[in-house]
Amino acid sequence: MKDLVNSRLAVAIHILSLIAANPGKQITSDYIAGSVNTNPVVIRRIMSMLKKAGILKTRAGVAGTALARNPADISLLEVHKAVQAQDELFAIHEQPNPNCPIGKNIQSTLEGVFFDAQRALENELANKSVEDILQHLFP
Repeated sequence: MKDLVNSRLAVAIHILSLIAANPGKQITSDYIAGSVNTNPVVIRRIMSMLKKAGILKTRAGVAGTALARNPADISLLEVHKAVQAQDELFAIHEQPNPNCPIGKNIQSTLEGVFFDAQRALENELANKSVEDILQHLFP
């Protein structure tokens, strides 16, 4: 997988979509890994994050997992928060040259721009659900 950090949200949505599209079936991490084309360990790690966030549920001794709620009740923002680091989406490089007219002002200038961009992303994700993804996959 190219970049796990940048693709974690997409992989989590892929996992949830597979599970939601196959209600009542025992969808294993090996099966999901085949669909995602990655290692089952990566899938289990992300599934663990989703379970911890209350999005997935599992039963001890039983292969497979299920959604903890209806797909329409799981927002993509909730999924994002479950699998992404809680750091800001955009990072500003530290210690630019304070003697440079750009360097001394770039951090404060970018903070507002990046904050607005992150809010826009979060608002968009909050307005989309796993059910919306399924509607696009199976029109």
